[in-house]
Amino acid sequence: QVQVVESGGGSVQPGGSLRLSCAFSGSMFSLYAMGWYRQAPGKTRELVAAVSSSGNSTIYGDSAKGRFAVSRDNAKNTVYLQMNSLKPEDTALYYCNAKLIGTNRDYWGQGTQVTVSS
Repeated sequence: QVQVVESGGGSVQPGGSLRLSCAFSGSMFSLYAMGWYRQAPGKTRELVAAVSSSGNSTIYGDSAKGRFAVSRDNAKNTVYLQMNSLKPEDTALYYCNAKLIGTNRDYWGQGTQVTVSS
């Protein structure tokens, strides 16, 4: 049974930084592509960043480019999202997604709230 659990959210002032973590439990973490998504009130869920199963390839949503960095540690079954230069519009519930490569099977966490406000 695969589970993903996000942590690291919180409240921060504009310009600040946060690092989100997503802990994966289950087998074969290295066979899962991992992604971070976010959803703000009244908006659809959007891709923030994703990293391939090997960690060699990453993609970013337009809002994250140049400010956020996604990484994974396959030895710790964890994926990270380093968020810098945060803006009020980054306020959202951030979700972790694990997708088994070559399949349509994926798993979502419960989300961690990020609030950027002065």
